[in-house]
Amino acid sequence: MKSSLNKQLSAVGLSLALGVFASTSMAADEPPAINIKRLSMEMALKAAEGAIHECRAKGIQIGVTVMDRSGNPQVVLRDVLAPDLTLTISRMKAYTAISFTSATSALGDRGDGALGRVPGLFFGAGGVPIEAGGQVYGSIGVSGAPSGKTDEECARAGAKVVESELELM
Repeated sequence: MKSSLNKQLSAVGLSLALGVFASTSMAADEPPAINIKRLSMEMALKAAEGAIHECRAKGIQIGVTVMDRSGNPQVVLRDVLAPDLTLTISRMKAYTAISFTSATSALGDRGDGALGRVPGLFFGAGGVPIEAGGQVYGSIGVSGAPSGKTDEECARAGAKVVESELELM
């Protein structure tokens, strides 16, 4: 009986050892950590200011939100005469852009289904991802212009200000 128990324990031990070996050999192909590039506060602020300057040049005051890669607000600015509501909408646009890694203007049809009922998402123009060198760094959302098209032009201008610098990294 003791011999039978020893054989069973040996078989279990061998199975566990093989399982551990197999899982570690599969994991050897995977990196032990993932590096995620993020915008510095200064770069996020530069993007937000770029969007505000672009809209000011058009005679428009806006609210702008820059989100990090995880969808958290990093910089939020509202021009002096922009309504408070622009902050809520710019945040939703930035969040949607980073969530789908796409300009919100390209997502309009998705808002017609179940996604259109998810709180915090916005499926109209005005939000764009901030990308450079094949990496997504965050997103920028703008609200306050008479049209989403103009909001998106200002958001793209803000993103462009930092993307050229990020390309050099």
